[in-house]
Order: sequence, then C-alpha cells, then structure tokens
Amino acid sequence: MIYDGASSIDFVGPFDVFAFASDVAKEKHPGAPPAYVVELASTCGGAVRSWSGMQVVPHHALADLPRDLDTVLVSGGDYHRAAADPQLLSWLRARTPEVRRMGSICSGTFILAAAGLLRGHQATTHWAGAALLARQYPDIEVEPDAIFIRSGKMYTSAGGSAGMDLALALVEEDLGYDVALTVARALVLFLKRPGGQSQFSRPLLAQTSAAGPLQGLVEWIVRHLDADLRVEVLAKKAGMSARNFARAFTQSMQTTPAKFVEAARLEEARSCLEGGRASLKQIARKCGFGTDERMRRAFQRNLRVTPEAYRRRFARS
Repeated sequence: MIYDGASSIDFVGPFDVFAFASDVAKEKHPGAPPAYVVELASTCGGAVRSWSGMQVVPHHALADLPRDLDTVLVSGGDYHRAAADPQLLSWLRARTPEVRRMGSICSGTFILAAAGLLRGHQATTHWAGAALLARQYPDIEVEPDAIFIRSGKMYTSAGGSAGMDLALALVEEDLGYDVALTVARALVLFLKRPGGQSQFSRPLLAQTSAAGPLQGLVEWIVRHLDADLRVEVLAKKAGMSARNFARAFTQSMQTTPAKFVEAARLEEARSCLEGGRASLKQIARKCGFGTDERMRRAFQRNLRVTPEAYRRRFARS
C-alpha cells in the first residue's frame, strides 16, 4: 500500500525481496505457481509521488484489489495525510480480519495505529518516531529497539531498509530458511541483522537538550565520564539528598541517573570507536567503564552488539 509521500525504499526493497524469492522458489520447483504475486495499490489507483519525488503508477486502486489477499504491507514515509484518509483506514480495518498478515514498514506503523489495528499489540517503527508513537497511542506496547516485530497477525518494522529485514522474515516463514538465505545472499543482506535500532540512533542528544534545571549537572556529567558518577556523588554536587536527587533527575530526564550515566558513556564510546584507533581498554578507561569487559557488557546489554562489531560496522575508513 503506497500513497503520496511514501518512501520508495519502503516499498521497492520488500518488492524486490519477494521477487527474488519467487525466482529462487521457481528454480527449486519448476512448474509450480509463483511463490509471490506482489501488487502496488493506492487509495485511488492514480500515479503516486514518493517522498523523494519518484512517480510510481500502482497496479490497483484499493477498491479493485481481489478479495483473496494473503499479506498487506503499508509503506512508511510522510504518512500524515494517509493516516487521516478515512477511505484507507476503513479499507485496512475491513481487510485485516480477512488476510493472513497485516504489516507496515517504518512510519507506516502510524497508519495502522490510526486505523486502531495495533491496540493491545507490540509494535515498532523508526527509532526517531518511537517515542511519539508511544505518546500518541498508549494502548500500543512500543518496542523502540526492534528491527521488526510480529504480534499475532500484525507485523511492524523499523525504518527504511528494515522493511527488507521484515520481508526476508516473511520469506523464511513461507518458503523456509534455505530460500531466505539465498535471497539474502543475492541482495547482500543479513538474514538476521545483528543488534537492534539503538546502534543507529543517538537518543542521548535529545535528552541532554531537555535537561531543564539540572542542565548544568548533566553537561558536567558528559564532560567528566571518567569520574565517580554514583548517585551519592552527583547528589552532593547538586546540593541535594541522594533520594531527592534521584527523584528530581528521573522526573526531569525521564530516566534514572545510573541509566543516564551509562547511556552517556556508551555514546562517547561509540564516538571513539567510530572515529579513532584507540584500543578497547583505552576507550573503556576514557569513558568511565573502567575495564573493556564492563564496556562490552554495556554494549551487548543496550545495543546487542559487541564494541568490536560496532567498530567494524561504523568506523570511518
């Protein structure tokens, strides 16, 4: 399902995954029906202008689609008008009970949410929109770090290329591991991408800018990551009791002092891994982890990758 403002990678990427899967399945089972027949649809069926300016002519208008659909995926992009389109929302509500799978790519999650289809479900979206999704739809259990999530028959995925991760998972569900692996290799993709969305985001920057009355202390923490940053020490620096400080900090920053300190140290360590050649031991000491093993555990706990893997993926050449 596409619309004016849809992101082209959100629908072209999965489209190609399913097309490759059909070719692989055809080689394995000559003469069998196509594994997938993929159609693009829009509300009215006319030409759609994508977010990047690409013009796309869908195969169908919603009203002309056959009744025996198996899976519906809604593209992300500039979704605001689509999420307020009563014809589209009504169609999604009517078709969800009939299809085997209903899903979205990136910010397309907001369209499913606007239709009321994710109430009581787990869901994800692009990391930059996860907090907004949780605020606007408190009846959805938002998982901001997931690449994709299945909750019943509802499937949601993170930003852009994560739509291809979701499509590969659907191929594995339908046609098995071997076909999905062959497609992943052909498209030079991970069959199971290591880590979650957190490795691509920088959430601490927004938190720091919104620190309010504790702004000065927060800035001091970020500049002194190798210092003793236990709650008792920070409370004394703020001129407060440890209990009152922890309460005030959590209210202001929407996270505990300990979690903020770990996030700040992780962010600095990520910058060091991306831009320098210091050893893991040196980075761990500089960022306040003390040992490279403690830093490794923090990376795996929060980003689900090791520092070594993070450096390989994101280091500047």
